[in-house]
Amino acid sequence: MNNENRKKTIWVTGCSSGIGAHCARALKADGWQVVASARTDADIATLRADGLKAFHLDYADPVSIGTFFDSAMAASGGHCDALFNNGAYGQVGAVEDLSVEVLRAQFEANFFGWHDLTRRVIPVMRSQGHGRIVQCSSILGLVPYRFRGAYNASKHALEGLTVTLALELAGTGIHVSLIEPGPIASEFIANALAQFHRHIDIENSVYRDSYQAQLRRLAGQSPKAGKLGPDAVHKVLVHALTAKRPRHHYAVTRQAKIGVIARRLLPARLFYAWLAKQD
Repeated sequence: MNNENRKKTIWVTGCSSGIGAHCARALKADGWQVVASARTDADIATLRADGLKAFHLDYADPVSIGTFFDSAMAASGGHCDALFNNGAYGQVGAVEDLSVEVLRAQFEANFFGWHDLTRRVIPVMRSQGHGRIVQCSSILGLVPYRFRGAYNASKHALEGLTVTLALELAGTGIHVSLIEPGPIASEFIANALAQFHRHIDIENSVYRDSYQAQLRRLAGQSPKAGKLGPDAVHKVLVHALTAKRPRHHYAVTRQAKIGVIARRLLPARLFYAWLAKQD
């Protein structure tokens, strides 16, 4: 099959649930050849049962990244028209309660692993003369919230590195975009709470009362309350993948758009005061 007739291939990471799982299946329905990743054998089997090419990937494991790259290249016939970096987790906890090891683990999974895979893909795209790199960042990469320091920092780092990459790849035919969602219905909060209980000494923290109040509030909420579904991310992802001039930034959800506007318009004193009231 010549290059003009072949299906375009996209690699989508973090497809066990939520945004990645929805976007991988939706893009397949849109006509893309999708190479998906997940961390567990059960999730990989489920993806394959739905007709997706799926392989193991753990962003925190460089060996895993190399193995995934080789498998994805073989499965896609040596092509990668688009990469959607998505798999990540959130580490909750006040900055002074974060050990260096916990912070480092957050960056390994949310930042360094993404960089590793992206660097492997860029030469492939250069040789093709085209490509799309889309990073699923977060509004917290632009507008930080209290008790999200590790996640905020990893996403701020991702924003800075990705914007720089976009500048450096200008004119190559490789377009780079950031998607910055606010609250999306997924397993993200449940996974973040598990990491919180695992790594934060709640009872001995000076923030114990604040932590407990937030836990009580979350316990009374529906996991999907006030949140858009992952289809909202798929909608802007399609634009980033297919538009002649894709945007550099896509804010998703009303909360994210309000955050972008507040960051742009409010003076620092008022902006910080507004942030202090957000949970």
